[in-house]
Amino acid sequence: MENAEFFVGWGTLTLINAGLAQAKGRSGLIWWLISLLLGPIATFLIVILPRPTFPS
Repeated sequence: MENAEFFVGWGTLTLINAGLAQAKGRSGLIWWLISLLLGPIATFLIVILPRPTFPS
């Protein structure tokens, strides 16, 4: 039962990270996949990395 709670929490974190990434102008799908592997480290990266700048 403990494993099930861990996976639910990890899955929720991946969805939160995808939403954060999209809010910062990044690909939600790519960051969702990265979050599956890195979890809280991906959250930290999303928060500290600057928004991408696009050439005009």
